[in-house]
Amino acid sequence: MPELPEVEALKDFLTEHLVGHEIVRVLPVAISVLKTYEPPLSALEGREVTAVRRYGKFLDVRTADGPHLVTHLARAGWLHWKDRLPDGPPRPGKGPLALRVALETGAGFDLTEAGTQKRLAVYVVTDPQEVPGVARLGPDPLAGDFDERRLAELLAGERRQLKGALWDQSLIAGVGNAYSDEILHAAKMSPFKLAASLSEEETARLYAALRDTLTEAVERSRGVAAGRLKAEKKSGLRVHGRTGEPCPVCGDTIREVSFADSSLQYCPTCQTGGKPLADRRLSRLLK
Repeated sequence: MPELPEVEALKDFLTEHLVGHEIVRVLPVAISVLKTYEPPLSALEGREVTAVRRYGKFLDVRTADGPHLVTHLARAGWLHWKDRLPDGPPRPGKGPLALRVALETGAGFDLTEAGTQKRLAVYVVTDPQEVPGVARLGPDPLAGDFDERRLAELLAGERRQLKGALWDQSLIAGVGNAYSDEILHAAKMSPFKLAASLSEEETARLYAALRDTLTEAVERSRGVAAGRLKAEKKSGLRVHGRTGEPCPVCGDTIREVSFADSSLQYCPTCQTGGKPLADRRLSRLLK
């Protein structure tokens, strides 16, 4: 799933390629991606793009005196830029193409979604705050006013484990499964540690890991073409998605805990005092 660093890079890429250009056509291919119907998609056509913004994992394309095109790529969605779009309208079918946006130059982008779980979402709104997911977002962890005290306030009284707290978009915007693993590894903390139990020193360590991990990922992604961002993300991950590989810090074997539709990765030596965490799904399979 694209998270804050990749969406930030997409925002920068689209700012360079969209701002100042006119949207001449918006072509829906998978109607299921449209989550709003008023204003219609056609209200974007004939309008100049004035800015591109990011809210957590949401992308917001703003038009002059017109509506916003807000997109959430979800788990399997992606944006593909084309310097020259194919001639003629796309054909509806069973392929991954969900929406096409064409500019007056002939360039534009496609929104696609792989797999069977269709969660890609597109909204056309007069204000991004009309999108429920945007309205619920917590503070952006890279914002200038997001300091150590703010993080401590968010975690105070939070009875969930750190993994779940970091992943909650209403608590902190933009962090997902992959970067929560990376942040906790950098902070040397168990994903199962209770968020409210952190000492002042631990909060400072988590804050530093949060800011540093996301800032470094944004810098790695900056200037990378949209089509290569997924590969760039994977290459920069130290523990997430690397079950069975050696930890780059201590050399211990990276372990995994599986859930119904996701998993987390961690290093026992760096994060849990050398003790493997209980993996209930794996335990059931071994019985």
